[in-house]
Amino acid sequence: MTVTTYVRSATPNVVSLSETDAAAVTEIALGLLDVADGVIDDPKWVVAAREAWDELPVSVRRSVRRFRRDSGPQGTLLLRGLPVGLDTLGATPMVAGSVQRKATVGAAVLAMIASGLGDPAAFLPEKTGALVQDVVPVPGKETFQGNAGSVLLSFHNENAFHEHRPDYVMLLCLRSDHEGIAGLRTACVRQVLDLLSPRSRDALSRPEFITAAPPSFGDGNAPVAHAVLTGAPEDPDLRVDFAATQPQTEAGSAALVELGELFEQTATSSALTPGDLAIVDNHVTVHGRTAFTPRYDGQDRWLQRTFSLTGLRRSRASRPGDGYVLVD
Repeated sequence: MTVTTYVRSATPNVVSLSETDAAAVTEIALGLLDVADGVIDDPKWVVAAREAWDELPVSVRRSVRRFRRDSGPQGTLLLRGLPVGLDTLGATPMVAGSVQRKATVGAAVLAMIASGLGDPAAFLPEKTGALVQDVVPVPGKETFQGNAGSVLLSFHNENAFHEHRPDYVMLLCLRSDHEGIAGLRTACVRQVLDLLSPRSRDALSRPEFITAAPPSFGDGNAPVAHAVLTGAPEDPDLRVDFAATQPQTEAGSAALVELGELFEQTATSSALTPGDLAIVDNHVTVHGRTAFTPRYDGQDRWLQRTFSLTGLRRSRASRPGDGYVLVD
């Protein structure tokens, strides 16, 4: 039996596409723009994107499949050089809840790769259940701990409160911030596990933490006590949101502080540029963002986000009509 041993790594796994492969991806993405009248959230469009995944260059499919099997010591894959339709980009949106409903090259890239990881999915209370969502700074939301803010965004597993939280979070850069200083920050439990004190590991493994759901999810997601670390002791899953997870014991509080400090010590930051797709393994890696200063001039930082679920069937009761949107 082969046992995987993770060593500390200072950088995420980076795969850069060749010009030939990037051109091939562009051609395949363009072929999706008129499917189902170009409506991303139409199940027929999603089916077409899933089938188009099989046409992508081998280098892309192989990298994604390897990452799905083993996300490595950082739990992050950075694909560079993907097409995003730079010549057709409009102004960066500046409204809360902004999403992408019409098929674009960037949206097609997200949907195809989400299908390679599992299935694209969304949550109805979050940005009206759009499968492709804009991550942009919004005037008046600068201090918001979420994708509309521009202050330091604290580390979190995506939708840590939710039973069917995403398996992977995908962030595709369409436009960088003006100064190029906004960095995607990631920290992986595999980097800190052997640094945690035995007392903290024990406390974090107890179901004595509560993560609150955002108000938009309503009363259907009442907080349930959970552990921060679960599963295999040598390679545990992680479930935490440092802005929303509350320890219920003194030991848990001290352990969460220690975990947060270790994440800060081992974190990596990647300044995404147009065509960069960051894929975060939401089971073992938390993510956040460094602070930046928006200008609200139509040229601010613009990422698009898609979630992927590897076991869509597990959330069937929450997805009417076996669609891709969880209603609660």
